[in-house]
Amino acid sequence: MSTKTIGTRLHRFIAENEAQYPGATGELSALLAQIGLAGKRISRALSQAGLMDILGASGETNVQGETQQKLDAIANDIFLDAFAYGQLVPAVVTEEMELAAYLPENEVNGKYVVFVDPLDGSSNLDVNGGVGSIFSVRRIDGGGAFTSEDDLIARVSRQQVAAGYFVFGPSTMLVYTCGTASGVQGFTLDPGIGEFLLSHPDIRIPAQGLYYAANEGNVNEWEAGPREFVKWLQSRNTPSGRPYGTRYSGALVSDVHRILLKGGVYFYPATHKAPDGKLRLLYEAAPLAMVLEEAGGAASSGTQRILDVPILRSHQRTPLYIGGTAEISALESFVRAQTA
Repeated sequence: MSTKTIGTRLHRFIAENEAQYPGATGELSALLAQIGLAGKRISRALSQAGLMDILGASGETNVQGETQQKLDAIANDIFLDAFAYGQLVPAVVTEEMELAAYLPENEVNGKYVVFVDPLDGSSNLDVNGGVGSIFSVRRIDGGGAFTSEDDLIARVSRQQVAAGYFVFGPSTMLVYTCGTASGVQGFTLDPGIGEFLLSHPDIRIPAQGLYYAANEGNVNEWEAGPREFVKWLQSRNTPSGRPYGTRYSGALVSDVHRILLKGGVYFYPATHKAPDGKLRLLYEAAPLAMVLEEAGGAASSGTQRILDVPILRSHQRTPLYIGGTAEISALESFVRAQTA
């Protein structure tokens, strides 16, 4: 049973846990505090969105070729501002920018690169639907300014030192992990005091799933493996808990958060139009994979563990299957069968 106290403030929780690690410098804790501040600011902007003319499209497109919402740009700026002048993060890679944002004031002492999807699911904003933010923290190998994107990708560590997400819904939640020693922790924002308080200590994904989430409007674009997997999820088998219910919101964070708490599987396969997949590896798939794995789940590209996919580009895409280990194992068996 967890010894963590419900209601512990995020700053205190981070400080108390860092004290358990010999040689800890406090830098990662400070960085997590900066991320927490960004989440608070985005939550506040979202709560006022309908009253401040910040809903709707901005008239711009992002690097992905997607219509940028006004709040996409606002959330992006909030994250960049959170890391400025903290001497920890010399570069930030976001979904909204083709090139990394370099923070020269942090080049001398900065040890981390942060990869961010500032506002996932922003197409839900106009209908007051759920949205979220995703972040991944990686160490830098070597010092000095980055000379190019290739230099950045070559110097970031293959392993994440922290990863997590915010869910902005009826309440604002922060879920994050720093690895196996820390588990997966969930905090809920108390707007009355402006603090994240521990609400979900040591989260573990249920062994038995209840739901699956997928954009089945694309089912005819999928390869045979995931199509057969959906049929299997929908088939009746009482001992295994099938059929699964369908829950798909159009916001990756919201859907994966439900899977984490309730069990099941989320998947976004490759399609004929997007053979490399649609979701981005570094600031969507990999951070969520770290969270789910640390909570006892799994994440796969269909053919390999997401956290083993080689890093080639900042905006690299991948298919994603993420959820309970039993569901991911079953999915991979269907994928192997299609190629046999």
